Amino acid sequence: MIDTSIELNADFTQRVVVKPTEYVWESSPMPGVERMKLDRIGDEIARAAYLVRYAPNSSFSPHEHAGGEEIFVLEGTFYDEHDSYPAGSWLRSPHLSEHCPYTKGDGALIFVKVGHLHANAIKASN
Repeated sequence: MIDTSIELNADFTQRVVVKPTEYVWESSPMPGVERMKLDRIGDEIARAAYLVRYAPNSSFSPHEHAGGEEIFVLEGTFYDEHDSYPAGSWLRSPHLSEHCPYTKGDGALIFVKVGHLHANAIKASN
């Protein structure tokens, strides 16, 4: 079997700095949603941190978070079926939580950390 897991900035003993001029935005599976990987350990189910940029009036399909999720809204207003979250809002959702995120006219920039809120969460191999 081929190991397809991804490791990016996975050595927690090393300092890492990523400046805005170094951002590499990647398209997500959903139109209008881009992400910038900060760190990642794993493949489909990963322990990871991202910046995620939602264009105005964009959405992401309903999904579940194995290992939970934390979100900090940096710009704009982030929404899901539970509420609206203006810039400065912090959300923490537990292992196996689900939601359907979207934005309205102002879009949003969020910091997202996933996969770290469960006893069996993916751990660094270092």
